[in-house]
Amino acid sequence: QVQLVESGGGLVQAGGSLRLSCAASGRTLSRYIMGWFRRTPGKEREFVAAITQSGIYIYYADFVKGRFTVSRDNAKNTVTLQMNSLKPEDTAVYYCAADTQLTRIQSDDYNYWGQGTQVTVSS
Repeated sequence: QVQLVESGGGLVQAGGSLRLSCAASGRTLSRYIMGWFRRTPGKEREFVAAITQSGIYIYYADFVKGRFTVSRDNAKNTVTLQMNSLKPEDTAVYYCAADTQLTRIQSDDYNYWGQGTQVTVSS
């Protein structure tokens, strides 16, 4: 199985940028669809972005289109979420997730999850 570790979270002012990374170990990342999700207190975990194994297909939640970019480097076993034009409502714990196949890529049915990294956007 694969182990995932997120990094790059922190505190940023509205309009700023952060770059989240997800490092995978245990199995080669190229086997996995990779997703990013987020959770705020009192809310269910929500889909942010996903990228298929080869990187050909990329999906975004409507609320991040044009602001966030997901990419992957299979040779380095990492997935990155570049977040620009951040808003206070983007404040959440961000998780990366992995699975080899999914019925619906935007669902949270992924088998493997990281521990999450906190992103806080101040107004």
